[in-house]
Amino acid sequence: MERGFLDELEDNAAVRIWSETTQQEKCDSLAEGYISELWDFTRISVTQNSLQELKEILDQWNEEVRQLFHSNYGDLPYLLYMKVDKHLFRALAQFWNPAYSCFTLGKVDLVPTVEEYMALLWCAKIQVDKVYSRAINPPTFLKKLMNIIGISEQWVTTRIKQKRDNKCISWRNLKDVVLKHLDMKKRVDVFALSIYGLVIFPKALGHVNEAVTDLFDRLDKGFTPVLAILAETFRSLNACRRAGEGRFIGCAQLLLAWFHSHFWKVDKVSYRVFSGSYFLLKEVVATPMRDDISMEKWIAILQNLQEEDVE
Repeated sequence: MERGFLDELEDNAAVRIWSETTQQEKCDSLAEGYISELWDFTRISVTQNSLQELKEILDQWNEEVRQLFHSNYGDLPYLLYMKVDKHLFRALAQFWNPAYSCFTLGKVDLVPTVEEYMALLWCAKIQVDKVYSRAINPPTFLKKLMNIIGISEQWVTTRIKQKRDNKCISWRNLKDVVLKHLDMKKRVDVFALSIYGLVIFPKALGHVNEAVTDLFDRLDKGFTPVLAILAETFRSLNACRRAGEGRFIGCAQLLLAWFHSHFWKVDKVSYRVFSGSYFLLKEVVATPMRDDISMEKWIAILQNLQEEDVE
């Protein structure tokens, strides 16, 4: 098998150049010399689920359980510790261009790529060439939950709720499984499902909805969730920008981690790498970041970015 992109040692600049070249070849990038102007202000909400209980459970796990989780689901737990800077996020959202599905920051055109998100969500089991798509006749929500949780039909049936147009199950019920299930592998699986539902696809606050279980049910077969994550990120940003308001229901933690990864330099020299053996998300979380910058200041910074400012 040929070595994939993540098996090669590539720095951030190489990833960005690859992304921009691909956009140009596909005629998706902005016209040469285009400089953006800030559109009408978008009032975007970044309301998040409380993740304290998830962090408390993770802190109680011993090294053996942590390794079991990591071997199956990679670096997901680091998302629990990624602080969402609402000022930065709201400022960044103002520069999202729905026409091109990218951020136009001053003279810089940036968009998250599959390779970058794969590096952030590093997981040995995920195969970049196995793309998730919703099955034509998927199992029912009940059947999928029974398979993932490993508990009786009666228990699951009584805990399924209807939230607007979606069926879901509450974190409170899933928490009981994570704490009490006799099978440790099932505890790990349900914990991972909860991260996907509460952090990566936080559509219904405090709940995991049916669409998340459909994706999650395919992860053990090596399917990558990255395209679905990016699609939801773009869809939510587009909806908010076009409406001028709204709640972002993509993964704010991942988007901000991606953003920060493009602005790490030491003496103007790039030193971060995207590779299969480098845990980028872990280092993003561990890096101290200022949280006292106002949204207005962030907007001014982003509006005046030059190419040399970005890795």
